[in-house]
Amino acid sequence: MTKCNCSDETTACCGSDSSRTVLLYACSGGANVGEIADLAARELMQAGDGAMFCQAGLGAGVEPMIQAARDADLNVVIDGCSMDCCKKVFDKQGLANYVQIKVTDLDIPKEKGARATGEQVAVTVAKVRTALQENS
Repeated sequence: MTKCNCSDETTACCGSDSSRTVLLYACSGGANVGEIADLAARELMQAGDGAMFCQAGLGAGVEPMIQAARDADLNVVIDGCSMDCCKKVFDKQGLANYVQIKVTDLDIPKEKGARATGEQVAVTVAKVRTALQENS
């Protein structure tokens, strides 16, 4: 079993496959797609699919957080839109062990001032779960 990089070694930390460490990073931008990405990551974490981790810490260059991302078996980057902010942070830090999901690629338009819907979050969660299976 791979040692989890989180505060505890529960299924919620390492994901439902406790033999690997899955970390979830989400856009939390001001438009609806940022909210969708964030809510999807939180739902996945609560369901035990991985541990949500701090995207801002990576961007700020916090070394223990960068090391945790390096050590993870898989990092799931959920970007809201084509700005690819989360992906760019990973690339800037030289991290390649990630898969990117982009909410706007799921036929969900970016709309400032709009709120996320449960259906949009569910579509995003399903796409992440597919990516987890494809990268197991």
